[in-house]
Amino acid sequence: MAKLSRLLLLRHAKSSWDDPGLADHDRPLAPRGHRAAQRIGTYLRGEHIAISVVLCSSAARAQGTLGLLRLGGEPMIEVDAALYTATADELLQRVRGVPDDAQTALLIGHNPAMQDLALALVGGDLAARRFPTGALAQVTWPGPWRELTPGRAELAAFVTPRKLG
Repeated sequence: MAKLSRLLLLRHAKSSWDDPGLADHDRPLAPRGHRAAQRIGTYLRGEHIAISVVLCSSAARAQGTLGLLRLGGEPMIEVDAALYTATADELLQRVRGVPDDAQTALLIGHNPAMQDLALALVGGDLAARRFPTGALAQVTWPGPWRELTPGRAELAAFVTPRKLG
């Protein structure tokens, strides 16, 4: 029987627009974003989800989200500037490169690519849902990372900070 792989797609938490002169890449989390990231972290710990690999956009709001999750264990963390502007196809290519021994990977990125990737992977299971800031889609499929293709995964869970609050 093939192992079940799990990908967590997390859109960064709500960012601040308080400083209009700040470059988009450098925008920090808003207070609401801090609370949302903490809620998602509490959810992950409560579900006992052990994350092996984290792929995180280099944007300040994505790294801020990661920092507030307080992940347990010692996941391999890669902050990648290419994830900041990546398309859904580019995200999928990056995920296919996750090491074979990793059962669960967390990808922290931006819309529209995160929503587009989730929709491509699970199809109709997610089609009617919005993918707001801080939303987490958990998808699973039997097989190694390199074999992840559109339409092959199943939506195991979809949570938003608002639903967890």
